[in-house]
Amino acid sequence: MSSPYTIDMRTKKVILPLCAALFIVIPSYCQSPPGRQQQIELHVKQAQVYLSENKPDQAAAEFKAIVALDPKNTDAQGNLGVLLYFQGQYADAIPPLRAALKLQPGIWKIQALLGMAEKRTNDITRALSDMEKAFPKLKEQKIRIDTGMEMIDIYSAAGELGKAAATVNALQELDPTNVEITYAAYRIYSDLTDESRLSLSVEAPNSARMHQMMAHELARQGKTDEAIAHYHEAMKIDPKTLGLHFELAEMLNNSSIPGGREEAKKEYEAALVADPSDEKSESRLGDIAALEGDQKAAAEHYERALKLQPDDPDANVGLAKALMTVNQTDRALALLEHAIKLDPTDAVAHFRLSTIYRKMGRSADAKNELQEYQKYKDMKEKLRELYRQMRLEPGKKEQEDDARQ
Repeated sequence: MSSPYTIDMRTKKVILPLCAALFIVIPSYCQSPPGRQQQIELHVKQAQVYLSENKPDQAAAEFKAIVALDPKNTDAQGNLGVLLYFQGQYADAIPPLRAALKLQPGIWKIQALLGMAEKRTNDITRALSDMEKAFPKLKEQKIRIDTGMEMIDIYSAAGELGKAAATVNALQELDPTNVEITYAAYRIYSDLTDESRLSLSVEAPNSARMHQMMAHELARQGKTDEAIAHYHEAMKIDPKTLGLHFELAEMLNNSSIPGGREEAKKEYEAALVADPSDEKSESRLGDIAALEGDQKAAAEHYERALKLQPDDPDANVGLAKALMTVNQTDRALALLEHAIKLDPTDAVAHFRLSTIYRKMGRSADAKNELQEYQKYKDMKEKLRELYRQMRLEPGKKEQEDDARQ
C-alpha cells in the first residue's frame, strides 16, 4: 500500500495544511541562558514565517537550529520530525519524532507518524507497536484512517487477517463511504473466505458443512442444479445441520426449476420445524402465500415473523402489502414508514408508500416516494448488471426485492 503522505514538488504546496493537524504546540519548560533563549525565539519566528510561505525546507532548518541549541525542546523536535516526514525523509524524521515522544509520551499523532515512518524504513516491528498504541487514541479522522490503513497493510502481509478485519471494521464505522476503506474490506474478507474454504476442505472434506459451502459457491456462480445437488448431499450426511433447509429453499425459491416454489415451501417449513425461531423462513412463507393470492395466510406468516423480529424490513413490507389488499391503510402506513427507517434503500417500500400517500391525497409525499423508488430501483438494476458482468448471481437482497415487487 503506497504511503498517503508521499510528496513531490507538485504537492509541496499542501504541506502546511497537512502538517498543521499534526503540529504540537507545547511550551518548552527548559530554562535556557538569556542569549541562547533569544536565539531560539528568533529561529521560532523565522520558522513561522517560512511555514506561512510554504517553505518547509527552510522551516525545517530553523527547527534543526533550535534542537541544536536545546535538544529538550519538545515543540521543535516534534515539528522537525513532522516536516521531515512530509518531505519523504523518513529515516531522518524518526530521531526527532522519537525524541519528542520521549520528552512527552502520549502525543498520539506524533506516535502514529513515527510508526508510519518506521514502516517506510522497514522497521515493521516498531512500526506496528507505535501505530497500535496510537490508533485507539487518535481523534482526528484523517490521521486515524491513515494509521489504520497502514496497520491493515502490515496485518495482511503477515497473514493476520483477523486483526486486519477488526481494523477495517473500525475504519468503516468512522467513514462508511470511503472507497479505499471499502476496497480494503473487500480484499480482507475475500482473503478470509479463501482461508476458511481451504481450512474446511482440509479439516472436513466429506462433511455436511463442506457440501454446504460448495453449494453456496456454486449458487453464486449461477450453477443452480449443481448447488442443489450439494445441498441434498449435505442433508444425507447430517440433516440436522442448521441453515441447510433455509439455504436450499432460497435456492429453489429464486430458481426457474419446475415445481421449485412448492419444493421451497416444504424446505422453509422444514427449517421452521428444525428451528421455530427461524424468522426468515416464516417471512418467506408469507411471500409464497402472497404470490399464490392467499393474503390471509401471508398476513399470518408475516405477523409471526414480526413477533420473532420486529425490525425485519421485508416482513414489515410484506405485511403492509397484505394489509393494503383489505384496506387496513393506517397500519400498512406505519409498517412501511418503519421499514424505510430500517432500510432507506428498500425500493419496494418506497413504491408501496407512494401508493398510500396518493390515496390519502398527499401528492407531494407520493411524488417524493415515487422518485425514491425509481432511484433505488435504477441503482439495483445497475448492481444486477454488474453481477451479470462478473458472472455471479444477484445477492439475496436483490432476489428478495424481485419476489416482493
